[in-house]
Amino acid sequence: MRTLILGSIAYDNIMVFQGRFKEHILPEQIHILNVAFLVPDLRREFGGCAGNIAYNLQLLGGKPQIMATVGDDADPYFYRLDRLGLDRTHIRKVEGTLTAQAFITTDLDDNQITAFHPGAMNHSHLNKVGDAKNVSLGIVAPDGREGMVSHMQQLADANIPFIFDPGQGLPMFSGEELLGFAERATYIAVNDYEGKMLEEKTGKSLDDLAKRVKALVLTRGPEGSTIFAGGQRHDIPIVKPDAVIDPTGCGDAYRAGLLYGIANGFDWQTTGELASLMGSLKIASRGGQNHEASREQIAEKFKASFGRKPW
Repeated sequence: MRTLILGSIAYDNIMVFQGRFKEHILPEQIHILNVAFLVPDLRREFGGCAGNIAYNLQLLGGKPQIMATVGDDADPYFYRLDRLGLDRTHIRKVEGTLTAQAFITTDLDDNQITAFHPGAMNHSHLNKVGDAKNVSLGIVAPDGREGMVSHMQQLADANIPFIFDPGQGLPMFSGEELLGFAERATYIAVNDYEGKMLEEKTGKSLDDLAKRVKALVLTRGPEGSTIFAGGQRHDIPIVKPDAVIDPTGCGDAYRAGLLYGIANGFDWQTTGELASLMGSLKIASRGGQNHEASREQIAEKFKASFGRKPW
């Protein structure tokens, strides 16, 4: 049985400005802002939540099935997926659009200016959950608004358990909508900032929201994560990474660990620990899909961190 990954496929264009934004932006002239930054360093990474989650789930030995939308410029991404052996049967090319793209400029103080073009992502609702066969688990990650809403309903109607992972898409939804999603979802995964926003928008505490699903997962970066499930709280420590290079995609790597643990019937403590390990592996390399590890290497790292192997 397969895990259906619903979310974005995107290119991340990352530029480095060898200076500081604050030295070029005049506060008293902000109303007529007109600045240009020379960026001698530029790299383009393969990203998007669906792409990142599927990449990590395959490292674990899972069976990801990506469902997403891309534009006319998707051929390099298709080539990569084929080379990795990731099935792209349900990745739809929407003619006349570009694949979703982020343009990120970072200065020497690690400040960032980001522009995001959703492109084909806005057409994600064209994909139908029912087109994917032999699916036993799913995740609805950040994507086009209409697509996220319809895919959650389709998963619920098909009785397929799934994680609701709103991510940066959370502000698109009202409190009433979010409460409705909590009723449909089997699991919810948010980071600490998103968790606070979820509480503010719904008027409900995370403890209350956790009672509406089988598990609510809260990640807190270097402070670890917490899984609320079955009236119990599981505090998950971080796994010390080999290096701290780039946090981009760490949340997606963590979610791949969650999906693998759920699909294979792991207890929540082990599931959280595996998710934490995947985030640690990712943060030691640049981009969302450049870290490499065999399934056995992952098991050995897990044993070194927690005193036992996960499988």
